Amino acid sequence: MMASFKNKILVTGGAGFVGSTMVDKLIENPDNFVLTIDNLSTGNIKRLPETNPYNNWKFIKCDVNSYRDIAGIMTSFQFDYVFHYAAVVGVKRTLENPVSVLNDINGFKYLLDLSKNTGVKRIFFSSSSEVYGEPFEHPQNEMTTPLNSRLPYAVVKNVGEAFLRSYKQEYNLDYTIFRFFNTYGPKQSNDFVMTRFIKAALQGKKISVYGDGLQSRTFCYRNDNVDACAATLYNNMHLNDTVNIGSDFELTILDLAKLIIKLTNSKSEIVHLPPLAEGDMSRRKPDISKMKLLLGRPMTTIEEGIMKTIESGQYNY
Repeated sequence: MMASFKNKILVTGGAGFVGSTMVDKLIENPDNFVLTIDNLSTGNIKRLPETNPYNNWKFIKCDVNSYRDIAGIMTSFQFDYVFHYAAVVGVKRTLENPVSVLNDINGFKYLLDLSKNTGVKRIFFSSSSEVYGEPFEHPQNEMTTPLNSRLPYAVVKNVGEAFLRSYKQEYNLDYTIFRFFNTYGPKQSNDFVMTRFIKAALQGKKISVYGDGLQSRTFCYRNDNVDACAATLYNNMHLNDTVNIGSDFELTILDLAKLIIKLTNSKSEIVHLPPLAEGDMSRRKPDISKMKLLLGRPMTTIEEGIMKTIESGQYNY
């Protein structure tokens, strides 16, 4: 059965929000067989795909940070490509669990060692806008070497990028790094700003904003994210390169709350909480020139994305 598939692809963290959306995208192609793994610490089994006509995916509960777990899978399946999305995510969660975040370094080493020894052609890595730290240029460009980040999550993503460059240099293992900026949409959990605001607005509850709410962000709809990332595989683009994956439409968190209240026709009140002690950067906006070329279509507007998220009704993850 496996021999009939052109591409055998591993997606780690495949029960997470972006990981599961990428799985959905990859299994649309009947040439792909996709194995998705997740330890379900933050992933949710409900995000996994429904049955599809190609019968071209499988899920195994597995911790990529456990060598015994991942070694058996990598040697058994002999993957062509790996999308490494497994990670401890979320500002609050990563600040409260710094040692768990650091454990993800083990996963990099295990995955890359096994990839170079089992014939993997290319690894696609989900890095983060957090590697830019408090930006000293605006918008943030991939050529920037970010070294001013202090948070464990940002440092670990930087380490992951360094692993990939080092393994390319020493073992000729190809890679592509995706630096994700805020991605949102159906299947995202409730502890991220977009879904938290939408859920509160739909229920008419108060919307809490940290500080004055003037910190700015950009928000990328999930389909824009995965369509651009999949294009790097299908079009063989950005080999051994870094790509910002996000939106270039910048707005303040306060304006985001007001927009969601407007779009939901809510009577929710905006309340201000004390600023976060750390981890809440003042500005975030990527240079997405590379991403736009990959996407080859207009970006989803924030109004369209918010309405699609609302209409999905999926707030139970």
